[in-house]
Amino acid sequence: MMTKMTGLLVRVLDDEARVEVGPFEYQVLVPEAVRRVIQMRTGTEITFHVTEYLEGNSGGNRFVPRRIGFLTETELDFFDLFCTVEKIGAKKALKAMARPVKEIADAIARQDARWLSTLPGIGATTAEQIVTTLKRKITPFVMAAAPADAPPPDAVVEKAGGRRKPAAAPAPAAAAFDGQAVDDTYQALMGVGYTPVEARARLDDLLKSGQRFTTVQEALALIFANKG
Repeated sequence: MMTKMTGLLVRVLDDEARVEVGPFEYQVLVPEAVRRVIQMRTGTEITFHVTEYLEGNSGGNRFVPRRIGFLTETELDFFDLFCTVEKIGAKKALKAMARPVKEIADAIARQDARWLSTLPGIGATTAEQIVTTLKRKITPFVMAAAPADAPPPDAVVEKAGGRRKPAAAPAPAAAAFDGQAVDDTYQALMGVGYTPVEARARLDDLLKSGQRFTTVQEALALIFANKG
């Protein structure tokens, strides 16, 4: 199974990209949020983090392999998590990801089913199910996801003076810490009155400081000490 591909971005269509790798041109399905980022970058080298699935017809006698691409592993991991929600398969998840992962993750974290129901193909009942299923698993994505207008370092390799220009190294991500401790700390901050934005900002500051913690109590002590 292919997990990553790098090649020349040849075309960007409504819901897919075409990537040339050697003598082959591959179809890569992309969500709308990714399409907006890459649509003006044809003719440059691009890297997709990919997952694959088989799409069958109603009769079940013909299966077509499909490849879905994302610009970061975070986006791909979020897609995989999104597909764990009951009645959300690969096609529905792909269609729903019309907004950046960070925005969707924020909405899940603040349990905003109304906002989630504005995503393509997501109704009120499904939105509630998304919140119920993912609200305790979403914090790493709230912390780590990049905005849609800031593509990750490995997304596109720019060319300067005929030479490839190496991308900058990525900043340390929240995943370097205990994910459960981060999640529990985020929930604890909101439990004492912080808004999701304020809680995320406090955690951002703590993670960027390099101070280590393994429990909620340690994290809160560091946050409040830094605040002082």
